[in-house]
Amino acid sequence: MLSEKLTLHGDLLDKHTLSTVLDELNKLNVKFKIRKFRVGQYATDASIAELTIHAETREKLVEACHQMEAYGATFETEEAELAIADMDGVLPENFHSTTNFQTFVLYKGEAIEVENIEMDCGIRVWQENGKYRAETCPMHKVQTGDSLVIGYAGVRVEIEDEGETDDVEFRFMSNDISSERPKKRMIAWAAQAIKEARAAGKDVLIVGGPAIIHSGSAPMLAKLIEDQHVTLLFAGNALAAHDIEANMLGTSLGVDLSTGMSGPHGHTHHLRAINRVRRAGSIKNAVEEGLITGGVMYTCVKTDTPYVLCGSIRDDGPLPDVITNGLDSTDAMRKHVGNVGVCLMVATMLHSVAVGNILPVWVKTFCVDTDADTVIKLTDRGTHQAIGVVTDCEFFLKELSAQLSE
Repeated sequence: MLSEKLTLHGDLLDKHTLSTVLDELNKLNVKFKIRKFRVGQYATDASIAELTIHAETREKLVEACHQMEAYGATFETEEAELAIADMDGVLPENFHSTTNFQTFVLYKGEAIEVENIEMDCGIRVWQENGKYRAETCPMHKVQTGDSLVIGYAGVRVEIEDEGETDDVEFRFMSNDISSERPKKRMIAWAAQAIKEARAAGKDVLIVGGPAIIHSGSAPMLAKLIEDQHVTLLFAGNALAAHDIEANMLGTSLGVDLSTGMSGPHGHTHHLRAINRVRRAGSIKNAVEEGLITGGVMYTCVKTDTPYVLCGSIRDDGPLPDVITNGLDSTDAMRKHVGNVGVCLMVATMLHSVAVGNILPVWVKTFCVDTDADTVIKLTDRGTHQAIGVVTDCEFFLKELSAQLSE
């Protein structure tokens, strides 16, 4: 739902201006909330009322604003200011920094929706086929000559405001996470969100950490991928390496997954698995050659499920599919998030924060970790939509699978 702020100024009570405006908004089927109302102290003093109005479409909102002008209402009409980038990889001074909420730029008399919305980017504006377009522009993608929004004038951030929820704004340190929340009910919400997303043709993304493999939960994740409940995987070198190790050698980090015991030279197993895949040239080649016969990565290859493996300085090997450049790996993830309806972040704090930074706020996000601090750090860094499920990944995936099979 889109919103706009209206300001009324004058004799609002004796002339029934405020009540008339509210009646007219009701007739237009436009919702409103009075945010501030100050009555003039003396008869000669003007009263001031500030309202936020809400409508389903931008056209309806504009219509309501223009009709309220007849009663002296004012609203923001200042257009966005643009500046030209003078060097690659550097935003103009005083650039507008985006949030992950739906955003519009008022420019040349049009409200232009910002495409590919994500937080902590600039806004690039350009003309194409006679129409203006706008999109988020990460700092490293700025090119000399780009037109970018500076300041806050003419930029409208749309905040959903439903039910009895108080005023909401993009801010840090905003969520409250408790390990005592009912986990089965929250996992049921996740399952329902997945069903709705898949029915609508949306992707379901899992951002997974190696604990999924260490805990013996890889078969459950593989089944979710096989059944197309999960359609996209983001992970690091570790999840893929230990998943392949488990398939080739029956261990994860050298620990036998059936007995829980560490065998002789088990600490070298993941390196041997990585080495075999590097010889094959890719995970897909290793599957086709019969080196990998099961597991999460095998299922991704067999079902043509896209995956992005992002590297870090901690990686052994790494596997040949791992993108070792940090900017390139983030750009690779950006290519896949446009159709994501649900994101499951399971047992990986840093990767979760990285993915949360590129997700729009309307993606239903569930962050699963045994440590509540992981969820808190994610929401503190701007991923406000994340629902925390403080539990271990094995219980989560087992219960999620059961919910989805019903």
